[in-house]
Amino acid sequence: MSKKPSRQLASSRRPALTHIDGKGEARMVDVSEKAATERTAIAEGVVLMSQATLDLIVKGNAKKGDVIGTARIAGIMAAKRTSELIPLCHPLALAKVTVDIEPDRKLPGCRVSATVKVKGPTGVEMEALTAVSVACLTIYDMVKAVERGARIDAIRLVEKSGGKSGHYRADK
Repeated sequence: MSKKPSRQLASSRRPALTHIDGKGEARMVDVSEKAATERTAIAEGVVLMSQATLDLIVKGNAKKGDVIGTARIAGIMAAKRTSELIPLCHPLALAKVTVDIEPDRKLPGCRVSATVKVKGPTGVEMEALTAVSVACLTIYDMVKAVERGARIDAIRLVEKSGGKSGHYRADK
């Protein structure tokens, strides 16, 4: 009979996951003792498509309407609802959410970025990532009738500031 390695030994070799307790069970992190500080996160992603599909978006000729405007609003709404979508995320009173979508003929496709800001005891990385993800999904939804092969790619956290862990910036 093989014996599982002890959690204590495993945790001594690498940093512990904050959403897993000593028994290996999921838990919501207690942030009640943490100071409320200004925290900002920026995330990005792309939706890759053919030049013809990108032209439809840029010219405003997509059957479903204004792709960029609709995706921007969807991303903002998603950031505000992150705690309802991602288990163990804290509900936050967001101070700022911006979603920028830029058509890029070199891809071809759309570059999507989101900036989220809060003054609170926990960060907003998940809110920024959720905003980008849903904005990208909305772009895909609105163009899938003409191009099912459009692809969502490279969603990542670009930068975060504030809180105990300090500043983070992804490599280019």
